[in-house]
Amino acid sequence: MSDGKIYVVGIGPGNAEDMTLRARRVLENCDIIAGYKTYVDLVRDLFSDKEFYENGMRGEKERCEKCVEFALSGKIVALICSGDSDVYGMASPLLEIADLKGFKNVEVIPGVTAALSGSAVLGAPLSHDFCIISLSDLLTPWEVIEKRLIKAAEGDFCMAIYNPSSKKRSDYLKRACEILLTVLSPETSCGYVRNIGRDGEEKKVCTLGQLLNENVDMFTTVFVGNSRTKITNGLMVTPRGYDI
Repeated sequence: MSDGKIYVVGIGPGNAEDMTLRARRVLENCDIIAGYKTYVDLVRDLFSDKEFYENGMRGEKERCEKCVEFALSGKIVALICSGDSDVYGMASPLLEIADLKGFKNVEVIPGVTAALSGSAVLGAPLSHDFCIISLSDLLTPWEVIEKRLIKAAEGDFCMAIYNPSSKKRSDYLKRACEILLTVLSPETSCGYVRNIGRDGEEKKVCTLGQLLNENVDMFTTVFVGNSRTKITNGLMVTPRGYDI
């Protein structure tokens, strides 16, 4: 049996300070760092002595297959993901493909997902029950996304919205806001953060009615408050329920 191993590593938002000690230790001790090119570029200088394997968008299956191939040859492989390795990360497909190939030596290393790092930038928007919803319909039908948005709004959940826009989906956030406005007040407190923890980080707080017309991109995470979320000193705050 091969002595190789695969770690699926969440590297956090992309800067060294927000990477966990456990993740950093794995990257220091592995032979190969594999990942989507944009994420590999975030760690290349930190671990310049490593061998790298990278590929582009929609290359997830090939990436996982290469990691198993490397591990079967005896290599210690770190498959990196931005944020957390489970939350819209590579842990799921890697475990499925490793199982198909009979490879079992896999360990999942958690990281700080954008919902948490972005929430901290905006204050405390996720201090009560919340959900995470992606607007990408590459793997999930829009009808399912729409249903989840409505149910989250009806349940009065705070929301972190991933993948709100791209060149091919430039109107998706607007569409999502229109759906949410069928349930929520246009005065609902909202905000977004672009390039969380990276150069050019930007943030903005606004209402749901204003969010409808905001321009965002795929590097932006959007936050929608619940019925009690408020803007305090320019920050989003969702009360826990304490008598304050």
